[in-house]
Amino acid sequence: MTIPAPLKIRALLILALLAAFPPLSTDMYLPALPSLTTDWGSTETIINLTLVGFFVSFSLALLFYGPLSDRYGRKPVLLGGISLYILACLVCARAESPTALIVGRVLQGMGAASASTLSLAMTKDYFVGAERERALAHMAVIVSLAPMLAPVLGGLMLTFAHWSAIFYAQMLLGALAICGVLRLKEPAPATTRTLGQVMGSYVRLMCNPRFMTLCTLIALGMTPLFCFIGGSSFIFVTYFGLSEQEYSYFFAFNSAALMLGFWICGRLLKRIPGFRIILIGYAGILIFATILALCSRLGPWGMALPMAAMTMSLGLTRPPSSNFLLEQVKNDAGSAASLIMFTYFVCGATAMWFIALPWDNKILTMALVGMVTSSLVLLLLPRLSRTKA
Repeated sequence: MTIPAPLKIRALLILALLAAFPPLSTDMYLPALPSLTTDWGSTETIINLTLVGFFVSFSLALLFYGPLSDRYGRKPVLLGGISLYILACLVCARAESPTALIVGRVLQGMGAASASTLSLAMTKDYFVGAERERALAHMAVIVSLAPMLAPVLGGLMLTFAHWSAIFYAQMLLGALAICGVLRLKEPAPATTRTLGQVMGSYVRLMCNPRFMTLCTLIALGMTPLFCFIGGSSFIFVTYFGLSEQEYSYFFAFNSAALMLGFWICGRLLKRIPGFRIILIGYAGILIFATILALCSRLGPWGMALPMAAMTMSLGLTRPPSSNFLLEQVKNDAGSAASLIMFTYFVCGATAMWFIALPWDNKILTMALVGMVTSSLVLLLLPRLSRTKA
């Protein structure tokens, strides 16, 4: 659809807020993970299920919001999902055991999925071609503020309040998102197609081996960052002996590197084709993952600097790779966005479970994940991009 430039700016800001739901829902309470382990007398693996449970339910829910929005419109489905998110935040805030918190996080993931997948689908609704690629880059810069500021804010909350305050703050985020969505123009009104017809198109897309292979390959390339999200609090707090607040600064440093990668990507898109930027980014991940492996026992900065360089390289790849995948389909943007986000976060949940295993050297494990996945992308993506669907 065509909308005036001022409305595009408003839409861009609201879509960026919606796209920030996953990092705001996880990174804000990462500093609390070691304390939860101690307070409840639990284990690292059990507490990490609050992360894994979020991403598993988030990923599964992604599969439903896209087709539903293709049939009934973006806004009604989005408002329902955010309402579920707000209710889940209350469940988390009132949790008194790991099991209760895991249940709340599962519900929270189900609600957050609506914001994440439909923000991507709506970029295809509101923007076209190179304009969409630039819009994704601008959104990414804004969204990257979330993982940079969220753990710092979470650490400050833990200094002055109970960890439940983090989830009450996330409830306010949900309320703000609802206000923003109500101000948007519906980009994809309800259609006359039956839900069965929409699901038929969805199944055909799922059965497209080239599209699904591309989604999976690009999702695998993101796993080093998810390993960092899932394992960094235990590495910095438990292994290196830093405080929760000190850890939050290292996490923010890594998030700043991601934002820098997004910003550089936006500048490069004016001169270099997006696909070439993707390859440059993954080459950087391979180089800096190798450096991280060599520096795995050199203390906090020995991990933080190479990891930040890896994250910056990943930031280069995100906007053009998302646009590259959206360009593979002409219709049913909601269904396509669902499958794209689903593969991203299934790989993410797997990576966070993987890094939570009792490895002798989690930093080296993280580096090896980066080396293997970036090598796969560099080897296979150019070949797949030349084939026809």
